[in-house]
Amino acid sequence: MAICERGYLCEVCGEDVAELAESDLYLRYVLGEVDPEALHACPERHIRCNPVLAQFIVAEGFAPTAVEGPFAKAGLDPAFVASEEERVTRGYLRLHELSAAGVPITEYPLPEARARWQDPRGP
Repeated sequence: MAICERGYLCEVCGEDVAELAESDLYLRYVLGEVDPEALHACPERHIRCNPVLAQFIVAEGFAPTAVEGPFAKAGLDPAFVASEEERVTRGYLRLHELSAAGVPITEYPLPEARARWQDPRGP
């Protein structure tokens, strides 16, 4: 099967990233961490295959992700953790909204990310 017929494969586990709501690439795009101009060239992963980011998702239906080591949220500043949980969870919930809506890709990012990219002074 040609690569283009297999969809987007996770660079970590090699499995198909079949749904927008499980895409780490699109989560990072929604959060404003992936530039719209670079989206097509970035590797794909499942959200769970990026546990450092996934640990900040606190949402119904998403099992908590544990990380050990220097990037574990348990060892980070509590105010930073609370801020990241709010931000990343909002992005994750936005992915679920997008899965059911016919929204143009330019409208995917959270409002603050879109505003940053539209600022003529640059991101």
